[in-house]
Amino acid sequence: MNKINTIIHKEWSEVFKNRMVLFTTAFLPLLLTAIPLGIIYATSSSGDFSGISGDMPSEFNAFCPENFSGGDCFQVFIVSQFMIMFMIIPLAIPAAISSYSIVGEKVNRSLEPLLATPITTTELLIGKSLSAIIPALIATWLGFAIFVIGSWIMITNPVVIGNFLDGRWLIAIFIIGPLMALSAVSFSIIISSRVNDPRVAEQVSMIIILPVLAAFFGQMAGIIILNVTFMVTSAIVLALVDAILVYLSIRLFQRETIITRWK
Repeated sequence: MNKINTIIHKEWSEVFKNRMVLFTTAFLPLLLTAIPLGIIYATSSSGDFSGISGDMPSEFNAFCPENFSGGDCFQVFIVSQFMIMFMIIPLAIPAAISSYSIVGEKVNRSLEPLLATPITTTELLIGKSLSAIIPALIATWLGFAIFVIGSWIMITNPVVIGNFLDGRWLIAIFIIGPLMALSAVSFSIIISSRVNDPRVAEQVSMIIILPVLAAFFGQMAGIIILNVTFMVTSAIVLALVDAILVYLSIRLFQRETIITRWK
């Protein structure tokens, strides 16, 4: 465990010197949290929405219990469209950190000495993975906490706030989020094990975000509805994908091959 902790602290001391990684970690969560809060503020001060349900997509009714006004329904429906933004955070941050952490070792000429130490491949990958996953989860959960507090300040109906703490949101933030972070790290390790340029590694690793963006536009178009069933199914699929990606990342991260290939 001491070796893993050493790897984590080493990664944080080096990786966060990269401006792109620092920007992704510090500002992206704030931006993606500010957007739904801005929508809540705008809809809270826009007057009566009592007749808006007739102009909204058919799935709008799923967000409208009988005790909800038109404005309440509109807020919950619109903000729910941006739920996926909180799932982009645990993808983007680990991809940025882990893609740089491995290739950066070669750039800094510290890869060969690191791989020559007594640390095992499992300990090395666990340390590098946790160094990327931990900041991502902290940023995601902190952003969600800011979102809930901001919603509580701006929204007068507590039932509406309760909709931002229902099963859909909790599964998305506390189950799908960590699973996505693990996916991003495993995918980035696979890419970083094959390329030599940190910029290429970062750019290719960001491909992992494309399925989430596809889901975002799919729900905006009414093709996908982010209900509990969809969230549970997504979590199961992600767990299977993670198992495959972790297996591949371990198989492809061959110490001797990497040292020979990158010299």
